[in-house]
Order: sequence, then C-alpha cells, then structure tokens
Amino acid sequence: MLLLNTLFALALSTADPVGFIGLGIMGQGMARRLLSLPRPLHVWSRNHEVTKAIAAQYPGMITIAASPAAVIDACERTYLMLSTPEVCEEVYTMESGVLEGCRPGKAIIDCATLRPEDMASLGERVRARGGSFVEAPVSGSKAPAANGALIFMCAGDKATFEAAEAELGVMGKKSVFCSETVGAATQMKLVVNLIMGTQLVALAEGLVLADKLNLSSKDVQAVLDQGAMASPMVALKGPLMAKHDYSTAFPLKYALKDMRFALSLEEAPELPVSAAATALYAAADDEGGLGDADFCAVMEAARGAIGEKREC
Repeated sequence: MLLLNTLFALALSTADPVGFIGLGIMGQGMARRLLSLPRPLHVWSRNHEVTKAIAAQYPGMITIAASPAAVIDACERTYLMLSTPEVCEEVYTMESGVLEGCRPGKAIIDCATLRPEDMASLGERVRARGGSFVEAPVSGSKAPAANGALIFMCAGDKATFEAAEAELGVMGKKSVFCSETVGAATQMKLVVNLIMGTQLVALAEGLVLADKLNLSSKDVQAVLDQGAMASPMVALKGPLMAKHDYSTAFPLKYALKDMRFALSLEEAPELPVSAAATALYAAADDEGGLGDADFCAVMEAARGAIGEKREC
C-alpha cells in the first residue's frame, strides 16, 4: 500500500494540472472524477466552504485558487460547471474572472446548460483573448457525475475537444462532438432535456391517476420496468415519486430553465405537449415552492392539476 501511495504521489507531482470552476451538485462529482487520472486539480467556486471541504478530503491533490483567472493561469485546460446564464456572466466578467485569465495556450471547456446565444457569446470573448473554447453540456445528474457516467455533448474547437478526451472519459461514459459551431451542443442538450422533462411529467400524471384508481404503484412500476417504456429514469424516479421522495439530484428550477430555453429557441415550432409539461414545472416552482427539490417533484403539480380537474 505504501508503494502504491508513493507511486500515486509521484505521478501526481509530475502531471500537468487541470482546472475546475464551479463545485455545485454536479461540479463536485466531476472534479472528484478528474483526480482519478491522476492529475493535480486547481479549483475555484463561489461557495468557499464547499471548496475547502473538498480540498481537505484530498490533501496534496487540490489547490484552491484565489480567483477563476488564477485557475486558468495554472492550467492548460479548465472546466466550468455553473448554474445559470447570470452566474456564468458574473464569473466570466468579474475582476480576476475567467476572461481575464484567457490567453493563447489556454482552453476553456464550459459544461453549463445555457442558451445557444449565451454559449456563442462566451466562446467569442474567450477566442478574442486568444484562448480556445469548447461547450460541453452534459446529460446526467448528481449520481452519474459522481460515477463518471455523464454524456457530454460538445462543440467548438475540435483540437481542444480531442486533447480533453482522457478527462472527458473519466467524467463521462460518452462524448459526442456535434459541430465546430458553438451553440450546436447546447441545442442538443436542450432537446434532450425537453424530452426528459416531458417524459417525467407523463410518468407523474400516470402515477397520480393510478393512485386515484387505487392501483398499486409498485405494480405499475413492475409493468413499466418490464415493458417498452423501461428506462433508467423511469426505474429511478418512479419509486421516489410514489413515496414523495424528492431528494435533490437535479433541481426542478434548472429543469424548468432548460425546458423554457428549449421552447424559446428561434427555430422551435409549436410544441404543445412540451409546453404543457413545462407549465407544470412552473407551477411546482412558482406556486409549490419546489424549485430546489429534485425535478421529480413535478409530481406534486401533477397531483394538484388532476385534483382540481376532478373537483370541477
């Protein structure tokens, strides 16, 4: 064991560092996965307590940077996982922010889910300072991030994408390069999340109806799991929804954000089913106060909608 630890420490000391900015629900798992390469990690997050806690878990492996620019200055490639367009804009443009650190030889790989025009703007500003840029939004939530099972949808500088394959490989099970045009990967991510969010609403409404009919949710789940509608999400979320367990893996407010972004795409036709599903997430967030719960808490909005209908 001592020999293995010595060899690991030696490999770590001679490896080039990688940067990570944003240690929220997703970022924590992704950053931990990068340490398995092994590579020293330079990190920065708006939540300094979380940053210190993670660094304490991995003594000698993580350097807490004073700013986003300091992370980028120390690393050839820096990953970002931030929550909203507003947060991204703040972290990019703040004093000693991301843009201040960009220069030739520095690569930014942004894993946030934004609007295509947001990603395009960020990419243009990074490239204007001489850096390279890849957008890399992910499919997956807290557990896949921790287990290295994310799916990356990427677009932008292809050479940067190819150079990052080992890092993407320990954080995810699949990486898809969509285009050299920044924005294409974000479009792909919004389509995927629109389908996912709408599917979850259908599951919620079905479970509410089953409850109204006094059918066993376990029996419903057994049929779903063995039929054509079986999927990892149905298998995971169905039992949680049946027992009203909304422990957060993917916050409902972010699912709502993504679905609204998808519906607002300039190229989007009228999508009545997805629009109706989005309205239920909005009800769960605005009226139900469930924005910070897992997105399967849309079950409560479905329950309310069906209850109101039955009372009319």
